[in-house]
Amino acid sequence: MFKRNILSEIKPFLEKDQIIMITGARQVGKTSLLFILKKYFEQKQKKCFYLNLENPEYKNALNQHPQNIFEIIPKTKTKQYIFLDEAQYLDNPSNFLKFHFDENRKNLKIITTGSSAFYLDKKFKDSLAGRKFIFELYGLNFYEFLTFKNQENIKQYFNKPVPKIYHNDLIKFWKEYITFGSYPEVALNDDEEIKKKIIEGLALSYIKKDIYESGIKNSEKYFQVLKLLAMQTGQLVNANQLANITKLSLQTIENYLFTMQKSYHLAFIKPFYQNLKKELIKMPKVYFLDLGLRNYLLNNFNFIGKRMDSGQYLENVMFLRFLTNNKLNNINFWRTQNKNEVDFIINRRRAFEIKFNKNKFTVSKYKIFQKKYSDIKLNFICYDDIVDDLKNGKFDGFITL
Repeated sequence: MFKRNILSEIKPFLEKDQIIMITGARQVGKTSLLFILKKYFEQKQKKCFYLNLENPEYKNALNQHPQNIFEIIPKTKTKQYIFLDEAQYLDNPSNFLKFHFDENRKNLKIITTGSSAFYLDKKFKDSLAGRKFIFELYGLNFYEFLTFKNQENIKQYFNKPVPKIYHNDLIKFWKEYITFGSYPEVALNDDEEIKKKIIEGLALSYIKKDIYESGIKNSEKYFQVLKLLAMQTGQLVNANQLANITKLSLQTIENYLFTMQKSYHLAFIKPFYQNLKKELIKMPKVYFLDLGLRNYLLNNFNFIGKRMDSGQYLENVMFLRFLTNNKLNNINFWRTQNKNEVDFIINRRRAFEIKFNKNKFTVSKYKIFQKKYSDIKLNFICYDDIVDDLKNGKFDGFITL
């Protein structure tokens, strides 16, 4: 099993009493992460138990009463570590976790996963305030992708110039990564047709499972909205417009968008305003959390440089790079009523405008932004700039654990 970048975020919280909750899309690697953490504690001679709550025997016992966990594992005076996979399958997961935190936290450390924040929101009747730490696991970043491809020769040059002998391989893997996406199973396969089949399976099986478990009746309409959003990547999301195109009610569209976001299929970023209240009421922009899924929905796995949507595509690439080292709510965009726009504002301190080709930049277009926000540095990034960064070892997501 390969280490993931999120381990360095989780490590400082492992010895604390609070429950650790790991959420993310299906098949993104949460179970593997649980086993890595389990091995970490076992190496420290700790008592560890793994329970998959898709198992009806475990689920039924724990649904009857939280205390029934001690019919599955022994109750001891020494601290035990319980790794619960797929917590959302419990009838009342918040009650189960709250009970054990309040009653047994000195003797029971719980680390749990949930396939989608949607189910957690829906079933968590108690916020568990003060009782939990939540970590979101996304797809592989590029550094992790190189790990999955066994490219130690390239990885060793993190943050320093990569020798020319490795440049061709580096760019080959980068193109593969941004074309077929960041699901671990996809990364572990080299054949392009197999990759496409795996992505198709993820879409048809696991996204449909998200649809079914969230109570949505019409999967065809759901996929229609997903495909429309794939075409609108990097653009404002207008729910009324989507409702008109699909002949669905506004409420249904809003429910679909909520489910897509909570199932980690896509993300919305809010506009940047000095008045924070305005960020909450203005239309967001949409980006996909996996580029392979977006390409599947568009039925287009061509290289970014040979596509009509290369600008949108590169924006999504950069969004995912920013997301590696920044929280989602710290990524914004700037846009005026006159359609003056800057693609990304990061942590309210740095701004980025993304174009596939350098000759597409018109610096004078950004004078309004620079005059209004003179304290925010504006950067211009094109595809060649990213390639140059990669050659200088600027891989996103270096692992420190």
